[in-house]
Amino acid sequence: MDKNFNYSSLKLGIIGGGQLGKIMSQKAKKMGFHVTILDPTINCPAAQVSDRQIVGGFYDKEKLTQLVKECDVTTFELEHIDTQVLKELYDKDYRIFPSPYVMELIQDKYEQKKLLDEKGIPVPKYKSVQTKEDLISFGLPVIQKAKKGGYDGKGVMLLKTEEDLENCIKVESFIEELVDIDKELAIIVARNIEGQIAAYPVVEMLFDERVNICDIVMAPARISEEIEKKAKEIAIKSIEVLDGVGIFGVEMFLTKQGRILLNEIAPRPHNSGHYTFESCATSQFEQIIRAVTNLPLGSTKLISPSVMVNLLGEEGYEGEPFIEGIHDALEIPELSFHFYGKKETKPFRKMGHITVLDENLDVALKKALKAKDILKIKGSKKI
Repeated sequence: MDKNFNYSSLKLGIIGGGQLGKIMSQKAKKMGFHVTILDPTINCPAAQVSDRQIVGGFYDKEKLTQLVKECDVTTFELEHIDTQVLKELYDKDYRIFPSPYVMELIQDKYEQKKLLDEKGIPVPKYKSVQTKEDLISFGLPVIQKAKKGGYDGKGVMLLKTEEDLENCIKVESFIEELVDIDKELAIIVARNIEGQIAAYPVVEMLFDERVNICDIVMAPARISEEIEKKAKEIAIKSIEVLDGVGIFGVEMFLTKQGRILLNEIAPRPHNSGHYTFESCATSQFEQIIRAVTNLPLGSTKLISPSVMVNLLGEEGYEGEPFIEGIHDALEIPELSFHFYGKKETKPFRKMGHITVLDENLDVALKKALKAKDILKIKGSKKI
């Protein structure tokens, strides 16, 4: 795509119709683009705001081919997809970004880590495992990770003792050292087709320990300028190593010794970047549209410190969602409420998020925690 491309008639395809695809579609529609969603769920969140939905699974070769051939550019809101047919289409010069080759690499967390390590990106010590002896020889305690398919805390297991090995992940996996973590950090990095790169502020993530899902994001992270600079350098280099095009969520560990280790990369809009919708000059959702259509990347300037809180389905409930406390929560100054439009809630399912702005990050956190206590996503059935 060059400057002479007729952007007024651009057709964008998005593989995946969840909340990320929904907000991507809203931003693409604001820019006047035609959006087609591929998702197996009829009237999924993204389909509610898009021009068209192709109903099909993410491993449906026929439907994936149809989407790519009908659109000028195809991108993703999730990484668990059939890369084989997409690689064949990409090799025939269909525009698919990030490239299916990048997606395939990132799908395998071990191969992802191995490449980054070989290219000089600092990562935790790791090893592929085949037997319990491999685990023991590495030295306990360790973190065991499934090579493929893990997300939102799934496919990750802490093994402290030999007795824990009975509960180890039974799929192809690798192990990592148990890092002495001071903070978990993340950066959203954008890169367009011409290689222009833009990095957002470094943020700090807090996790719900019950299910290891990112619970709270603070922007900017409470770190020194030196640590921020180093983290950005590592994040940008990692996306250059991948030759990635699009938006990437780069998750990192800051150790108690002051080292930065790259944990993993998500090749799509990321939970740690939701705050950009209200807090930055250009949101991650508009930025990915710019990147994959080869438009100039937008400013990543932080307009205001902010705290984002995920709204997870309440434990003990499922079925049609009910939002409890929305009136009281919206009385909190500078709070923005996002509900994703999912038809059913489940325990710990991501149902929405809030972002709270304040010139003082500590005040923003207090306001966000107050809202978190007020807002509950319950369901029509108790379980």
